[in-house]
Amino acid sequence: MMTFKERYGPWAIVTGASAGIGAEFARQLARIGLNLILVARRKQRLDDLARQLEPASQIQVKAIAADLSRPDFLPPLWSAIGHLEVGLLVNNAGFGLAGEFLDHKLEKELALLDVNCRAALILTHAFGRQMAQRKRGGIIFVSSVSGFIATPFEAHYAASKAYELFLAESLGYELKKNGVDVLALCPGSTDTEFHAVAGSRSVAAMPAAPVVELAIKKLGRQPVAIPGWHNRLLVYLLKFTPRRLHTFLAGRVMGKLTAE
Repeated sequence: MMTFKERYGPWAIVTGASAGIGAEFARQLARIGLNLILVARRKQRLDDLARQLEPASQIQVKAIAADLSRPDFLPPLWSAIGHLEVGLLVNNAGFGLAGEFLDHKLEKELALLDVNCRAALILTHAFGRQMAQRKRGGIIFVSSVSGFIATPFEAHYAASKAYELFLAESLGYELKKNGVDVLALCPGSTDTEFHAVAGSRSVAAMPAAPVVELAIKKLGRQPVAIPGWHNRLLVYLLKFTPRRLHTFLAGRVMGKLTAE
C-alpha cells in the first residue's frame, strides 16, 4: 500500500496558506514530508512560515504571492511552479461577507466569487489534468457546513461553499478512474481569522488542527469530511427537516451574529 507521501507527493499546493486552516495544512503536510507550494497575498507571512517548516521538517517550500481574485493569476503562478510535480492541491483560499447582501459593494461580492469558486475551478482543472495523466493525486476543497444550508445574511458565501461541495463530490466520481482522490472538507466555525474578515461572531469554534487532521485522514477514503460531532449531527438532522425551516433558522441565528 502506498504511503500518503507516495500517493500525493512530492509537492503540495496550499492556497490561502498565510493563516488559519491553510497554514495548518502546511504544518501538517510538512510533518508528513511533502514539499510545499504556499500561495496567498501576504508574502511575508508565507516567508515566515517557510522559514519555520523547511529546517524542522527537512522539506522544500516555495512561497508565492498571488491574488486569486485577479483574472490573470494563473500564468505567473504556473511560471513560478515550473516543472515541479504537484500531487496534492488544497483549495483552501476563501473568505466570507456577513450581513445584508445588498449592503455589500458588488466588487467585494465578485471578489468572493473569484476567490472561493473561480480560482478553485481554474487550479483544479490545471493540476487535475496532470494528476489524471500520472494516474495518481489528490484534491481537497475546503467547503463548509454552510454549503448544506441556504444562509440569510451570509447568502453568497453559503452559495460559494455549496458550489465547492457539489464540484468536489462530482469530480470525485469522475476522477476516481484516473486514480485522483477528491475530498470536500466541510468544517463549521473554526478558530481562524475568518469571522473577523467576514464581520460575524464565532460560536463553538473548533481549533484548526483537528479540522486538517480529519481531511488528511479521510482523503481517498470518503468524498466528504465534516469535522466535529456537532457539525455532523447538524448535517444529519437537515435530512429530516424542510429546507424552508433550515433557511428560517439559519436566518435567525445569522441575524443575531451579524447584528451591530
